[in-house]
Amino acid sequence: MKRLTYRDAGVDVGKIRSAQKSIGDIISATHRMMSTGKVLSGFGHYAGLIRIGSQTLALHSDGVGTKVLVAQLMNKFDTVGIDCVAMNVNDVICVGAKPVAFIDYIALKQANESLIEDIARGLVEGARQSRMAIVGGETAVLPDLISGEENAFDLAGMVLGIVEKKPLLGSAIKPGDVILGVESSGLHSNGYTLARKVLLSKYSVDDNAEHLVQTVGEELLVPTRIYVKPVMELFKKKIAVHGLANITGGSFTKLPRLNKSVQYSLDGLPAPTGIFRQIQADGNVETAEMYRTFNMGIGMCVIAPKASAEQVIRTFARHRMGCRQIGTVEKGAGVTTRLEGKKQAL
Repeated sequence: MKRLTYRDAGVDVGKIRSAQKSIGDIISATHRMMSTGKVLSGFGHYAGLIRIGSQTLALHSDGVGTKVLVAQLMNKFDTVGIDCVAMNVNDVICVGAKPVAFIDYIALKQANESLIEDIARGLVEGARQSRMAIVGGETAVLPDLISGEENAFDLAGMVLGIVEKKPLLGSAIKPGDVILGVESSGLHSNGYTLARKVLLSKYSVDDNAEHLVQTVGEELLVPTRIYVKPVMELFKKKIAVHGLANITGGSFTKLPRLNKSVQYSLDGLPAPTGIFRQIQADGNVETAEMYRTFNMGIGMCVIAPKASAEQVIRTFARHRMGCRQIGTVEKGAGVTTRLEGKKQAL
């Protein structure tokens, strides 16, 4: 059986990064066009930062991706709104910002009031978990653009955050720091092109599978965990944190965006379990490819001085989130892992 990769499923992460760099180069010219304020950080981090007067604002936009296709198959739409909020707020907190406001964009094949209401309920739940307001949005009916069944739709949003102190951009990360991993709730909202190709080619959404405790569809729809409350507690209590990384598309290979002048040595990543083990087994996916594509049970990384590690772990525990050391920061560059007893670069 051929070993399946994310690229085989239709997503070439390398090409995406190249395209993103081109976009970043093009839009950087607009940073000089502001008549009020100043751009502090544009393309390349988890959120854009602008300074207006004495206030630093953070902006980020993201969507749910092909997880919406699973919602359509399940005819269940009350959780993808949580995912949409999570994909935005989990990124914006990584620059040290507190989420304060959110807007959404729903594109539909046809007008469907009950579908919109279900999506809105999820958005509200995500906002509740994030302690922020939804202040508006847009709904568009686009039958010539949105293909699929009658309940076909796409969902995206944008978050505004306020940086109350100095932005958290990763420059303080240094050798000797520890990398702490906070547990995910499952796949979150990334890698679904590969996950669907593997699982839905073998099972229906109502089927059970060996390594899953729910049906395939239920496992695929588990909402993305929102990390706002414990991270805000870290900031409020002034617990030393040098960097935060939301583990999404590209998984652990994104760590260098925080600081490229150090090496992230991940020697304590969890072994594949649950839906990750199911995908690897059914898709014959190489272990390294799994850790380059999925969060593998770690949804957020906290890079902190060793002296802060226990305080960070206890903070997440108070919010019923498991957190443990999964690596260290060393001299060098890039990301290395120890998988199946072998050290290798991701």
